[in-house]
Amino acid sequence: MDTRVLGCGPCDIDRAAGIIRAGGLVAFPTETVYGLGADALSAEAVARIFEAKGRPRFDPIIVHVASHKEAAMLWAEVPQLAWELMARFWPGPLTLVLPKSELVPGIVTAGLPTLAVRMPAHEVALELIRKSGCPIAAPSANRFGRPSPTRPEHVLDSLGGRIEAVLACGPTQVGIESTVLSLVEWPPRVLRPGGTPLEALREVVGELRVDPPRPGPGALPSPGTFPRHYVPQTPLFLLEKGAFKADEKLSRSRCGLLAFTGRWHGFAQVEQLSPSGDLREAAANFFAALHRLDAAELSAIVAEPVPEEGLGVAIMDRLRRAAAGRARLDEDLVWIRR
Repeated sequence: MDTRVLGCGPCDIDRAAGIIRAGGLVAFPTETVYGLGADALSAEAVARIFEAKGRPRFDPIIVHVASHKEAAMLWAEVPQLAWELMARFWPGPLTLVLPKSELVPGIVTAGLPTLAVRMPAHEVALELIRKSGCPIAAPSANRFGRPSPTRPEHVLDSLGGRIEAVLACGPTQVGIESTVLSLVEWPPRVLRPGGTPLEALREVVGELRVDPPRPGPGALPSPGTFPRHYVPQTPLFLLEKGAFKADEKLSRSRCGLLAFTGRWHGFAQVEQLSPSGDLREAAANFFAALHRLDAAELSAIVAEPVPEEGLGVAIMDRLRRAAAGRARLDEDLVWIRR
């Protein structure tokens, strides 16, 4: 299959919407990352998402809508708090989880009785949903478990030849997936930190649970909650204060550094997330920088931590999952500083 590269104009969106209506797959931009879209009300179309991504069937998918009313039709009940959160944060990088309605096929929710829904803050995404005439199920447009795509070339590198089309509209703005908030328990529970900071949610919700449930048998509670996820092909090690010394013999001259603010010396390649220490800028640059390091044929990638506040919580969540199963490196190791 040849993957068509479309632009962002009205005719391109019309073509993409026609593919969605016919049961096909289209990668499209949102403010967070590129999503891989299919008709959320068609079990057959959604099944193709799992096939194209190599995604396990027990990992539920977020559904994207173009209005609050459309979201309400997909849930069995909508409490007042949900309306307040939609009014404050939609369109935007917040996904809400509530009991699903009978309209939604079970494959979308991996058999769970709840459905994750969000309204993206990207006019191309919203227009695609409107013109398709259906809500769009859309996980990130990449092979399962790999770093998320924030540029159309990331999509093509991962899914080229496996999907019908991509709406190539440049880099995404937020760069980190949405925050997923479950409203089926009290206090509301953050299933995945993301593009809406916890501090902002607390202004509306008050008390939050921020201890996502550990994956167990059966379906996952939310996308992006595998202990090992967002993993580049190049081994990634996370620098953390007080960590043990790694057994691996790593040479700086063969390693890349994913740095927050600094320009450390001696590494084969350095990617700075934000020279000024701006966490919004760091989030926007995160996955693109990781893709560049992963393509540089390095022996390893060393990642510097960021402050765990605001969007830094989501960045550190991705880094820890990407480095899961590998030794953590002490940030004061001599070989790093020399």
